[in-house]
Amino acid sequence: MTTATEILSRSVVVFSQNYLPISRINIKRAIVLLVTGKAEPLNLGTPPSISWPVRSPSCVLQVPEHIRLTIAGGERIWKIPPVNRREVLRRDHHTCQYCGSGKHLTLDHVIPRSKGGSHTWDNIVTACERCNARKGDRTPLQAAMPLKCQPRAPMHPTVAFADHFWRDQHLRE
Repeated sequence: MTTATEILSRSVVVFSQNYLPISRINIKRAIVLLVTGKAEPLNLGTPPSISWPVRSPSCVLQVPEHIRLTIAGGERIWKIPPVNRREVLRRDHHTCQYCGSGKHLTLDHVIPRSKGGSHTWDNIVTACERCNARKGDRTPLQAAMPLKCQPRAPMHPTVAFADHFWRDQHLRE
């Protein structure tokens, strides 16, 4: 038997009208969207989706694990953030992209500006002072210092959530 507290601690995945997973919300918010007609239950697979019974004095509402919005929500405009220290550190999880250290971090141009490198998301990484000095005015190949991962611009939050959601779904199967 599932208690009311356990059910209310669950979360529901919200899909847009175009079936793009947007976010994860708490079950209380999902109930409001379902009752007001702003969302509908969504069944994603052959095994029936999980749903939780929520009882009120007058009815029992089955709240599914996935819902789809029925209202057109104006998609928020999202711009790629400017290249700055805070955003690069966040993207690189505050670790040196050459050695993995988390101390004395600086920014490094993968292809140095003196060699035609640009100040863009795909050319800047987080580096510790030691690795930055060791690499100097050379490319990672010339310095024999491979990057842990290739730098790229941050992803739109909705796209990142959708990517994470579908990866999790695939792992469950």
